[in-house]
Amino acid sequence: MPSSLPNVAIVGATGAVGVELLRCLEERGFPLASLKLLASPRSAGKTMAFRGQALTVEALGDDSFVGVDLALFSAGSGLSKLYGPKAVAAGAVVVDNSSAFRMDPACPLVVPEVNPETLADHYGIVANPNCVAIIAAVPVAPLAKAFGLKRLQMSTYQAASGAGAAAMEELRASTEAWLAGKPFTPEVLPHPYAFNLFSHNAEVDLESGYNGEELKVIEECRRILAAPELPIGVTCIRVPVLRAHAIAMTLEFDQVVSPDEVREVLAGAPGVRVIDDRAGNHFPMPSEAEGQGDVLVGRVRRDLGDPSGRSIALFVAGDQLLKGAALNAVQIAERLFTADAPRPHAVELAHA
Repeated sequence: MPSSLPNVAIVGATGAVGVELLRCLEERGFPLASLKLLASPRSAGKTMAFRGQALTVEALGDDSFVGVDLALFSAGSGLSKLYGPKAVAAGAVVVDNSSAFRMDPACPLVVPEVNPETLADHYGIVANPNCVAIIAAVPVAPLAKAFGLKRLQMSTYQAASGAGAAAMEELRASTEAWLAGKPFTPEVLPHPYAFNLFSHNAEVDLESGYNGEELKVIEECRRILAAPELPIGVTCIRVPVLRAHAIAMTLEFDQVVSPDEVREVLAGAPGVRVIDDRAGNHFPMPSEAEGQGDVLVGRVRRDLGDPSGRSIALFVAGDQLLKGAALNAVQIAERLFTADAPRPHAVELAHA
């Protein structure tokens, strides 16, 4: 990578994840020479604060990436497919937060605590995984390495932040209306959100019965964990929480494992914080996961449905906008833009 400080661009800077990308770059002191904020034409002209300066948002266009070394994308898969290759052609490395490149074998799918070595194989575009896949992989990977993972079963409790800023506002507005006894018609999500929960709003595959979110989680977890045949079952539910996802998971290992052994591995795992107070009935909660970067893990116990002793149940929570999105992307960028960072392969091999 360049020996001088990189010129950085954020695509989708005014969105929920874009705002967090800006904050992560500032709070982590990411070294950069310049920062360009890009968004839709309707957001052009707005200003956003960064390191004591007011930066003006520019409209995204074909010439936006001239001189850019790092482009952090969070603007949806359509724009990523259109502008990601253009950014690479202009000389930038792209870290993309959409689903556009996640299953492309030419693009590493990276959680830095789990598979940073795959960055050596990037061709200019690195994919940031689905938020649930990231939050699940951080605690699952060290346990799989320690004990061998035979099967993974998950149920998710996903916050409004996963559907963007508009869904977060709809949760606020619908809650206010419900408390005031006023009618409210949802526009962003398909069902009433206040004091309700429902199956994730991704399209359902009629043959399998799984929705798109569930299928993404399965495919991406397998890829991140380098376990293409790993049996994974998942049910994704949208819950009335503003931000921070939670997951109930059961892991079946290749050997008999005790809760104490699992806690010991998790206590030393990067990006994990164990919150497992049985006496105080204090375990991971979205309210405590919000605003910080660790994945909280607790409720570590044997799965009584498996008399073999090989299965352990856990409950985890992580901030969807941070570790599930912006923070993970910035951590990828930190890995890329160091003195010994892996260089991209030839630009002509990037996506057309």
